[in-house]
Amino acid sequence: MSFSPLFLSCSVALSICLSDTGDGNPRESSPFINNADDDKGTLYDGKNMALFEEEMDSNPMVSSLLNKLANYTNLTQGVREHEEADEDEGAKKQTVKSPQMGTFIGVYLPCLQNILGVILFLRMTWIVGTAGILESFIIVSMCCSCTMLTAISMSAIATNGVVPAGGSYYMISRSLGPEFGGAVGLCFYLGTTFAGAMYILGTIEILLTYIVPSAAIFKAEEKAQEADALLNNMRVYGTCCLTLMALVVFVGVKYVNKLALVFLACVVLSILAIYAGVIKTIFEPPIFPVCLLGNRTLQNHGFDKCMKTEIIDNVTVTTKLWSLFCKGPELNASCNEYFTLNNVTEIQGIPGLTSGVISENMWGSYGPAGMLVEKAMPSVPASDASQDKHMPYVVNDITAFFTLLVGIYFPSVTGIMAGSNRSGDLRDAQRSIPIGTILAIATTTIIYLSCVVMFGACIEGVLLRDKFGDSVKGNLVIGTLSWPSPWVIVIGSFFSCCGAGLQSLTGAPRLLQAIARDGIVPFLEVFGHGKANGEPTWALLLTAVICESGILIASLDAVAPILSMFFLMCYLFVNLACALQTLLRTPNWRPRFKYYHWTLSFLGMSLCLALMFISSWYYALVAMLIAGCIYKYIEYRGAEKEWGDGIRGLSLNAARYALIRLEEAPPHTKNWRPQLLVLLNLDSELSVKHPRLLSFTTQLKAGKGLTIVGSVLEGTFLSRESDAKRAEQSIKSAMASEKTKGFCHVVVSSNLRDGFSHLIQSAGLGGMKHNSVLMAWPTNWKQSSDPQSWKNFIETIRETTAAHQALLVAKNVDSFPHQERLAEGTIDVWWIVHDGGLLMLLPFLLQQHKVWRKCKMRIFTVAQLDDNSIQMKKDLQMFLYHLRLNAEVEVVEMVRRWMFLGIRIITDESRSSIRRKNQSGAHGSAVNNQNAHLDDDKQDEVAQLIHDRNTASHAALNDKADVSPERVHMTWTKDKFCTERNRNRDHSANMAVRDLFSMKPNQSNVRCMHTAIKLNEVVANKSQGAHLVLLNMPGPPKNRGGDENYMEFLEVLMEGLNRVLLVRGGGREVITIYS
Repeated sequence: MSFSPLFLSCSVALSICLSDTGDGNPRESSPFINNADDDKGTLYDGKNMALFEEEMDSNPMVSSLLNKLANYTNLTQGVREHEEADEDEGAKKQTVKSPQMGTFIGVYLPCLQNILGVILFLRMTWIVGTAGILESFIIVSMCCSCTMLTAISMSAIATNGVVPAGGSYYMISRSLGPEFGGAVGLCFYLGTTFAGAMYILGTIEILLTYIVPSAAIFKAEEKAQEADALLNNMRVYGTCCLTLMALVVFVGVKYVNKLALVFLACVVLSILAIYAGVIKTIFEPPIFPVCLLGNRTLQNHGFDKCMKTEIIDNVTVTTKLWSLFCKGPELNASCNEYFTLNNVTEIQGIPGLTSGVISENMWGSYGPAGMLVEKAMPSVPASDASQDKHMPYVVNDITAFFTLLVGIYFPSVTGIMAGSNRSGDLRDAQRSIPIGTILAIATTTIIYLSCVVMFGACIEGVLLRDKFGDSVKGNLVIGTLSWPSPWVIVIGSFFSCCGAGLQSLTGAPRLLQAIARDGIVPFLEVFGHGKANGEPTWALLLTAVICESGILIASLDAVAPILSMFFLMCYLFVNLACALQTLLRTPNWRPRFKYYHWTLSFLGMSLCLALMFISSWYYALVAMLIAGCIYKYIEYRGAEKEWGDGIRGLSLNAARYALIRLEEAPPHTKNWRPQLLVLLNLDSELSVKHPRLLSFTTQLKAGKGLTIVGSVLEGTFLSRESDAKRAEQSIKSAMASEKTKGFCHVVVSSNLRDGFSHLIQSAGLGGMKHNSVLMAWPTNWKQSSDPQSWKNFIETIRETTAAHQALLVAKNVDSFPHQERLAEGTIDVWWIVHDGGLLMLLPFLLQQHKVWRKCKMRIFTVAQLDDNSIQMKKDLQMFLYHLRLNAEVEVVEMVRRWMFLGIRIITDESRSSIRRKNQSGAHGSAVNNQNAHLDDDKQDEVAQLIHDRNTASHAALNDKADVSPERVHMTWTKDKFCTERNRNRDHSANMAVRDLFSMKPNQSNVRCMHTAIKLNEVVANKSQGAHLVLLNMPGPPKNRGGDENYMEFLEVLMEGLNRVLLVRGGGREVITIYS
């Protein structure tokens, strides 16, 4: 019988497990916890898991999870990251074909194709000739080291989990956050777009210079116009080429992908032709003669024989070269002076690997634009060199220097991201990306370094410095070295540049589309749309426009440093992301690639930064400015994204370190500023009742210090969890609209009093705790049927006093200014009680904000009949002078001495504070101060006796049940006070000190009300037109029976004033005269 209940419960549970689902198995929504995918077809085998049956909706069975993970495939490129819910996009998940590409096909060859390109074929020989072998070796080593270190960092990031889409942008954004990710992603996009412009310019340069020079539209009539004509031709043909390539990409990327293998074959064959040609020069150097006049290199276009005259049929006749330098073909014609003084010699442009020319090419030969390309051999100089620029000499087209060559060369080592960009198509991306990328960089580094040595060892120096091959009849210089024909290199480099340009125009729009679809840059959202098949049409259009701007520059040497900046910035942040993740040691940082270290990442980052400024310091600054503007824009307008990025982890670590440091000691008076806990009331719809309280917080804080906005909901957390979240969102939206920066904290408590008490006690963390509480005055407390509202208000005052925190209470807070600037006016401070200087500090803080900037501060203090008002004013002015505060000072004298007995204690404390802070060096002043302190002590003793007697009277009165109605403790309003005052006028006028000891509670209330009325009359008279009035807030009575009277006293004290801020100090000095 004892087992019946257990058996029955197990039977019920089993029946639940075997409920009608077709086969008796409940369905599981997804193998991932809280996954939004509604996969109703996946079932779990949970017949004997009744204990966990209720959790199956959110927590899947392990077997189901593992089964789903085993069938998981990477998403294709351009698709959102796998974490996002599919139904949010309104599209069904499509079955993706399992990727099959390995390391060689998927990573190594694409990287090889992207790295080897236009710079190698068109500028490498010129760089070696200009910089020399040693400096060229340094340039190549620096750039390749930079990309190798970046590849190591990239491999660590790429193997730390799945990189579904976006390649480098995905890695950077998910490692450094949306701000850095968006900024660097757009820089990488601009770099890829300008790379497309560079490849197109390279294509047109090969076409017009080496394939069909006759196709040029603009032709130079004089030599000085050749450069401008070339640039104009590049612009026209480049624009046509860009239009054609954009149409190809628009029609379909599949055609580009099909041609990729052809373009790769062209690159490989061209490299092999170079090595074959170098080997052939050992046995049989190719015949490419270079004609020299003296030591100057001649352009070999307008003549066929390198000689001045020749003998034909025993007759000496002039050659075509003669007619280029002389005014006629006659032997006695007037000729150029340098032509007459020097002989013509012919040298071999490719002397061969064993010729020893390597020693001549070891050092650089920099020079300005227009400098003649000369060989190191003797010549006779001419007296007049003004006509040299019109002669057919080979000259420098641009001013060459080391840093410029770095900027021009660096694009030839970019392209290392090609493998990571294809991560969705790889069979095992975490294995293929590191191996393929590092091997590709190692291979290209060997190729580049060997080419530097081979070019310097095989090619004559003057031919190396001949950028366009004018001295060898317009042949491509690197083509003269190749075997079997120069056309192998020309055609190979042409198709290589075409392919690279097409790939740039294919990849850049998809990168922009990925950024736009992430939603972090609002104005780019239009570029996230495309054709029905997902092709980024609008992004392609923008890419073509930006690419056209690069083509209009028209110079390959001018475009290369621009894209170098953007790529270097991208690589810099890849290294930074790896270093940051390594140093932070986040739990999710578990790369499969183990051969990395944060020092290598920092070295790579430093090298990237150095190369940016080495290449072009002004381009580097512009690139950083663009990235900075994008960063601030995303920070200001971008969507909130939580990607678990390293910057957030860094912020958490920095915050933890700072909080631990703050715990070591309390803040010094010089560092004190109001750290506010703002207590808000919510209406029935959970909306903020007084949003202007948040505006006032912003104006008081000016964006500095801590702000915690708290509110309390009545009930239990289990029943009001959703309401608490709604309330938090409502408060956050109100904070955003009021531009209040801070934290939001909503507490659910059984009653409001306990909730606010918990906030006052526990809000904040460590040293970042609030020291002041800001709340609104309960305006309609009299009309409220529930007295608990104003009782909670008074209890909050008591709580802040007990916690030694300052209290600010704003009356008529809805009339406080929002964002509109106030006209000239005053902020009036009525300094009755010394509160540590908070009353004087608050107006100063308000004046720092634009809303209150035109307001002047006025300080009023109260003098008793035995005070020297003139001296008191001087002391206060000196005190403010030492505090470095600008304010008008006024001492108010109250004529009735008896009224001051009610507030004498607090005014004495204020006067004593001024006296202490303005001590004079004279002995007489010290004696006066001592006497004043003795008077204060006596007055304190009298006040204590009065307080004790009143407390006893209150207690006795409450114990008596049969007292007369006129002796019953009642709430004292202003009307009741006037009646009582008229009835007792004669007695109160002649009251002596001894009568105070027999004072009844109603008499004490009369005196307190009289004090409030008289003080209110003075304040209203002096400060009626002030923009804000700050008043000392008297403390609540210790006997809770007088709470309602206390509220009446405060109401009367503030009557007739528009904006009032009651201030109660926290019991410590908050302002100092010392530096």
